[in-house]
Amino acid sequence: MIRKHYILLCVILGSISGFFLYMEHVTHNEFLFHLAAIPIEILAAVMIIEQLWALGERSKKQRRLSYMLWVLYNLEMGSLLAASFKAVESPSLSMSRIKSASLEELKKLRDDASTIRYKSIELVEAAAKEYVKTRHIWKAYLDRAVEYDLEKVYQNMMHVLYFIDYVEVFKRNNPDRLFVDEIRDDKRVMAKAEEVLGVGIRIFLDMAIALRKKKTDAFHQFISNLE
Repeated sequence: MIRKHYILLCVILGSISGFFLYMEHVTHNEFLFHLAAIPIEILAAVMIIEQLWALGERSKKQRRLSYMLWVLYNLEMGSLLAASFKAVESPSLSMSRIKSASLEELKKLRDDASTIRYKSIELVEAAAKEYVKTRHIWKAYLDRAVEYDLEKVYQNMMHVLYFIDYVEVFKRNNPDRLFVDEIRDDKRVMAKAEEVLGVGIRIFLDMAIALRKKKTDAFHQFISNLE
Protein backbone atom coordinates (compact mmCIF):
# COMPACT_ATOMS: atom_id res chain seq x y z
CA MET A 1 0.00 0.00 0.00
CA ILE A 2 2.83 2.39 0.88
CA ARG A 3 4.53 1.60 -2.41
CA LYS A 4 1.32 2.39 -4.36
CA HIS A 5 0.95 5.73 -2.56
CA TYR A 6 4.57 6.54 -3.36
CA ILE A 7 4.04 5.87 -7.08
CA LEU A 8 0.82 7.90 -7.09
CA LEU A 9 2.59 10.83 -5.40
CA CYS A 10 5.37 10.71 -8.00
CA VAL A 11 2.82 10.80 -10.81
CA ILE A 12 0.93 13.73 -9.24
CA LEU A 13 4.06 15.79 -8.58
CA GLY A 14 5.42 15.05 -12.03
CA SER A 15 2.13 16.09 -13.61
CA ILE A 16 2.04 19.36 -11.64
CA SER A 17 5.58 20.17 -12.68
CA GLY A 18 4.77 19.33 -16.29
CA PHE A 19 1.72 21.60 -16.21
CA PHE A 20 3.73 24.58 -14.95
CA LEU A 21 6.42 23.95 -17.57
CA TYR A 22 3.78 23.88 -20.29
CA MET A 23 2.21 27.12 -19.04
CA GLU A 24 5.64 28.75 -18.89
CA HIS A 25 6.24 27.71 -22.50
CA VAL A 26 2.87 29.16 -23.55
CA THR A 27 2.96 32.41 -21.54
CA HIS A 28 6.75 32.93 -21.24
CA ASN A 29 6.19 33.79 -17.59
CA GLU A 30 9.47 32.89 -15.83
CA PHE A 31 7.72 32.70 -12.46
CA LEU A 32 5.90 29.57 -13.67
CA PHE A 33 9.30 27.99 -14.40
CA HIS A 34 10.24 28.45 -10.73
CA LEU A 35 6.91 26.97 -9.66
CA ALA A 36 7.61 23.94 -11.86
CA ALA A 37 10.83 23.31 -9.95
CA ILE A 38 9.07 23.00 -6.59
CA PRO A 39 7.31 19.66 -7.28
CA ILE A 40 10.61 18.31 -8.71
CA GLU A 41 12.42 19.24 -5.49
CA ILE A 42 9.68 17.61 -3.42
CA LEU A 43 9.85 14.51 -5.63
CA ALA A 44 13.61 14.29 -5.17
CA ALA A 45 13.20 14.50 -1.39
CA VAL A 46 10.48 11.82 -1.46
CA MET A 47 12.71 9.54 -3.54
CA ILE A 48 15.57 9.90 -1.05
CA ILE A 49 13.24 9.18 1.88
CA GLU A 50 11.79 6.16 0.05
CA GLN A 51 15.28 4.78 -0.54
CA LEU A 52 16.25 5.27 3.10
CA TRP A 53 13.02 3.58 4.20
CA ALA A 54 13.70 0.63 1.90
CA LEU A 55 17.26 0.40 3.21
CA GLY A 56 15.99 0.35 6.77
CA GLU A 57 13.46 -2.35 5.95
CA ARG A 58 16.13 -4.52 4.32
CA SER A 59 18.37 -4.08 7.34
CA LYS A 60 15.56 -5.17 9.68
CA LYS A 61 14.75 -8.17 7.49
CA GLN A 62 18.40 -9.17 7.41
CA ARG A 63 18.68 -9.03 11.20
CA ARG A 64 15.48 -11.05 11.63
CA LEU A 65 16.69 -13.60 9.10
CA SER A 66 20.07 -13.97 10.82
CA TYR A 67 18.56 -14.32 14.28
CA MET A 68 15.97 -16.87 13.12
CA LEU A 69 18.57 -19.13 11.52
CA TRP A 70 21.08 -18.87 14.35
CA VAL A 71 18.39 -19.76 16.89
CA LEU A 72 17.00 -22.65 14.84
CA TYR A 73 20.40 -24.13 14.17
CA ASN A 74 22.33 -23.00 17.24
CA LEU A 75 23.92 -26.39 17.95
CA GLU A 76 25.19 -26.86 14.41
CA MET A 77 26.28 -23.25 14.09
CA GLY A 78 28.02 -23.56 17.43
CA SER A 79 30.18 -26.38 16.01
CA LEU A 80 30.96 -24.30 12.92
CA LEU A 81 31.93 -21.30 15.03
CA ALA A 82 34.09 -23.44 17.30
CA ALA A 83 36.05 -24.75 14.29
CA SER A 84 36.24 -21.28 12.75
CA PHE A 85 37.41 -19.61 15.97
CA LYS A 86 40.03 -22.31 16.46
CA ALA A 87 41.38 -21.72 12.95
CA VAL A 88 41.61 -17.94 13.27
CA GLU A 89 44.86 -16.37 14.39
CA SER A 90 43.74 -12.76 14.01
CA PRO A 91 41.54 -11.32 15.34
CA SER A 92 41.53 -13.47 18.46
CA LEU A 93 38.03 -14.93 18.85
CA SER A 94 36.28 -16.86 21.58
CA MET A 95 32.76 -17.08 22.95
CA SER A 96 33.90 -15.89 26.37
CA ARG A 97 35.55 -12.81 24.88
CA ILE A 98 32.47 -11.98 22.81
CA LYS A 99 30.13 -12.59 25.73
CA SER A 100 31.99 -10.16 27.99
CA ALA A 101 32.66 -7.53 25.30
CA SER A 102 31.05 -4.11 25.35
CA LEU A 103 29.20 -2.81 22.31
CA GLU A 104 32.22 -0.76 21.23
CA GLU A 105 34.52 -3.75 21.67
CA LEU A 106 32.20 -5.89 19.55
CA LYS A 107 32.18 -3.27 16.81
CA LYS A 108 35.98 -3.13 16.88
CA LEU A 109 36.12 -6.92 16.69
CA ARG A 110 33.73 -6.89 13.72
CA ASP A 111 35.90 -4.31 11.93
CA ASP A 112 38.98 -6.44 12.56
CA ALA A 113 37.14 -9.51 11.24
CA SER A 114 36.84 -7.86 7.83
CA THR A 115 40.31 -9.31 7.27
CA ILE A 116 40.98 -12.68 8.90
CA ARG A 117 44.33 -14.44 9.23
CA TYR A 118 44.38 -18.19 9.84
CA LYS A 119 46.77 -20.30 11.90
CA SER A 120 47.26 -23.26 9.58
CA ILE A 121 45.81 -24.88 6.48
CA GLU A 122 44.85 -27.95 8.55
CA LEU A 123 42.59 -25.83 10.74
CA VAL A 124 41.17 -24.11 7.65
CA GLU A 125 40.37 -27.61 6.36
CA ALA A 126 38.49 -28.41 9.57
CA ALA A 127 36.46 -25.21 9.29
CA ALA A 128 35.68 -25.98 5.63
CA LYS A 129 34.31 -29.39 6.65
CA GLU A 130 31.95 -27.69 9.10
CA TYR A 131 30.66 -25.49 6.31
CA VAL A 132 29.91 -28.61 4.27
CA LYS A 133 27.98 -30.09 7.21
CA THR A 134 25.85 -26.94 7.48
CA ARG A 135 24.95 -26.73 3.78
CA HIS A 136 21.21 -26.89 4.61
CA ILE A 137 21.53 -23.79 6.80
CA TRP A 138 23.19 -21.71 4.10
CA LYS A 139 20.60 -22.98 1.60
CA ALA A 140 17.84 -21.83 3.99
CA TYR A 141 19.62 -18.47 4.23
CA LEU A 142 19.67 -18.25 0.42
CA ASP A 143 15.98 -19.10 0.12
CA ARG A 144 14.98 -16.46 2.66
CA ALA A 145 17.24 -13.89 0.97
CA VAL A 146 15.29 -14.47 -2.25
CA GLU A 147 11.99 -14.22 -0.36
CA TYR A 148 13.03 -10.99 1.40
CA ASP A 149 14.71 -9.52 -1.71
CA LEU A 150 18.09 -9.16 0.02
CA GLU A 151 20.45 -9.01 -2.95
CA LYS A 152 23.70 -8.71 -0.98
CA VAL A 153 22.81 -11.63 1.30
CA TYR A 154 21.81 -13.66 -1.76
CA GLN A 155 25.17 -13.03 -3.43
CA ASN A 156 27.07 -13.96 -0.25
CA MET A 157 25.13 -17.20 0.12
CA MET A 158 25.75 -18.10 -3.52
CA HIS A 159 29.48 -17.75 -2.89
CA VAL A 160 29.25 -19.88 0.24
CA LEU A 161 27.25 -22.63 -1.47
CA TYR A 162 29.56 -22.62 -4.49
CA PHE A 163 32.50 -23.05 -2.12
CA ILE A 164 30.73 -25.92 -0.31
CA ASP A 165 30.08 -27.65 -3.65
CA TYR A 166 33.74 -27.19 -4.58
CA VAL A 167 34.90 -28.78 -1.32
CA GLU A 168 32.41 -31.66 -1.54
CA VAL A 169 33.38 -32.59 -5.08
CA PHE A 170 37.08 -32.49 -4.26
CA LYS A 171 36.73 -34.59 -1.10
CA ARG A 172 34.55 -37.12 -2.89
CA ASN A 173 37.19 -37.57 -5.60
CA ASN A 174 40.17 -37.25 -3.25
CA PRO A 175 39.12 -38.69 0.15
CA ASP A 176 42.71 -38.96 1.42
CA ARG A 177 43.83 -35.47 0.48
CA LEU A 178 43.35 -32.10 2.12
CA PHE A 179 41.19 -29.71 0.15
CA VAL A 180 43.44 -26.80 1.07
CA ASP A 181 46.47 -28.66 -0.34
CA GLU A 182 44.80 -28.37 -3.73
CA ILE A 183 44.48 -24.60 -3.56
CA ARG A 184 47.35 -23.54 -1.28
CA ASP A 185 49.60 -22.53 -4.20
CA ASP A 186 46.87 -20.52 -5.90
CA LYS A 187 46.81 -17.32 -3.84
CA ARG A 188 43.69 -15.99 -5.52
CA VAL A 189 41.63 -19.13 -4.87
CA MET A 190 43.05 -19.51 -1.35
CA ALA A 191 42.14 -15.91 -0.55
CA LYS A 192 38.61 -16.51 -1.84
CA ALA A 193 38.28 -19.65 0.30
CA GLU A 194 39.44 -17.77 3.40
CA GLU A 195 37.00 -14.95 2.60
CA VAL A 196 34.10 -17.40 2.40
CA LEU A 197 35.16 -19.08 5.65
CA GLY A 198 34.91 -15.67 7.33
CA VAL A 199 31.28 -15.17 6.29
CA GLY A 200 29.89 -17.16 9.22
CA ILE A 201 32.06 -15.27 11.69
CA ARG A 202 31.01 -11.88 10.36
CA ILE A 203 27.30 -12.77 10.28
CA PHE A 204 27.58 -13.98 13.87
CA LEU A 205 29.33 -10.79 15.00
CA ASP A 206 26.73 -8.64 13.22
CA MET A 207 24.01 -10.55 15.07
CA ALA A 208 25.83 -10.19 18.39
CA ILE A 209 26.15 -6.42 17.86
CA ALA A 210 22.45 -6.08 16.97
CA LEU A 211 21.45 -7.93 20.14
CA ARG A 212 23.97 -6.05 22.29
CA LYS A 213 22.42 -2.74 21.18
CA LYS A 214 19.06 -3.79 22.63
CA LYS A 215 20.59 -3.95 26.13
CA THR A 216 18.46 -6.95 27.11
CA ASP A 217 19.16 -10.50 28.26
CA ALA A 218 18.73 -11.72 24.67
CA PHE A 219 22.43 -11.18 23.93
CA HIS A 220 23.67 -13.38 26.77
CA GLN A 221 21.00 -16.00 26.06
CA PHE A 222 22.07 -16.07 22.42
CA ILE A 223 25.76 -16.55 23.26
CA SER A 224 25.01 -19.04 26.04
CA ASN A 225 22.98 -21.21 23.67
CA LEU A 226 25.88 -21.33 21.24
CA GLU A 227 28.31 -22.09 24.05
